[in-house]
Amino acid sequence: MKVIEITGGHGPAEALTLGERPDPTPGPGQVRIRVAAAGINRPDLLQRQGLYPPPPGAPDILGLEVAGTVDALGSGVDRWAVGDRVCALLGGGGYAEMAAVDARHVLPIPDDMDFVQAAALPETVFTVFANVFEAGALKADETLLIHGATSGIGVTAIQMAKAAGARVIATSRGADKARAARDLGADLSLDATVDDLAAAIADFGGADVVLDMVGADYAALNQGALNPGGRWVVIAALTGALAQVDLMRLMLKRIVLTGSTLRARPADEKARLARAVERTAWPWIVSGRVRPPVEAVFPLAQAAQAHQRLEAGGHVGKIVLTT
Repeated sequence: MKVIEITGGHGPAEALTLGERPDPTPGPGQVRIRVAAAGINRPDLLQRQGLYPPPPGAPDILGLEVAGTVDALGSGVDRWAVGDRVCALLGGGGYAEMAAVDARHVLPIPDDMDFVQAAALPETVFTVFANVFEAGALKADETLLIHGATSGIGVTAIQMAKAAGARVIATSRGADKARAARDLGADLSLDATVDDLAAAIADFGGADVVLDMVGADYAALNQGALNPGGRWVVIAALTGALAQVDLMRLMLKRIVLTGSTLRARPADEKARLARAVERTAWPWIVSGRVRPPVEAVFPLAQAAQAHQRLEAGGHVGKIVLTT
């Protein structure tokens, strides 16, 4: 099969080259997917740079989510059949024509959805569900504050929060991105380059949950923005991981500060999460209420250009590779 390899093990986007590997054989409890499309995510950039190695047992090939057709079954798999249209969460291996994956981490593609749109779902939907709805315990009529609201995670979080009956405050950089977040459903969309974020958020009534991908630079803002009993969930630290936290403010407001990663979770935990996502969030996707936009599509051989597009930071939504 054709795959994308990293020349030298790590490097700039130009290090991504097209190569060949043996077709994977599904092991017990696995399915093999003939990949039609694979989503690109920021952890892929970090792995390419040598900063985020795959967890033990995961392929060294990039790619955390795919969509395609089941074409082989390992022993013990009874839910899926050859020919099923599916998408899946991977520990790695998505930038390839085939991928073997734990059958419990696979979800069905809605009938009216194509493979490109489906490939944009698993990593982002699982991440948002685990962090906003489980760790953050967002409820209907509460307010979610999303930083980096036009990223793949951000656009998915806007739509999922609105589907759950919550209000959304979105922050992003630039008027075009602020407009895009508003068009996706944000009740208040702020341009971080010109707006007074703290004042605007306070005027709106504050936030009950913060989904934070910015990190250190917004630590003080988040502590001020959260209402009593608020939950501050960190999933990335683009401006730095060392932040100043006012512990007295956390105590007085009863703020819960938490964070997580998804890729390194045990297979059983990902399987539990997949079932929770299918039960709660997948009906929103089937109904069309959650359909995160795809910014750009590149053929597999142009993975380097796709990474450059993501690194440039001007995108709204997901970037996807097709085979």
